[in-house]
Amino acid sequence: MKLLIGVLLLSGIITAIELPSLLKKEQKKELYLFSFFLLFSMTLNILHSMHFSLPNPLDWLSAIFKPINHLIVN
Repeated sequence: MKLLIGVLLLSGIITAIELPSLLKKEQKKELYLFSFFLLFSMTLNILHSMHFSLPNPLDWLSAIFKPINHLIVN
């Protein structure tokens, strides 16, 4: 529970620091990207703090490149 509160608090602090400058400069694309990446990372951190099993991205890369490696070597 402490980790969940910490993630939310830290995300709020980051938003409080970054959001005013993005709004002031009217940077809509940057605001959308900032919001997307913040929400994505917040979701992953919350799931991790709740001990959900998250897939390892290296497993996906290995599954993609193993057949390619097999074609190149043989």
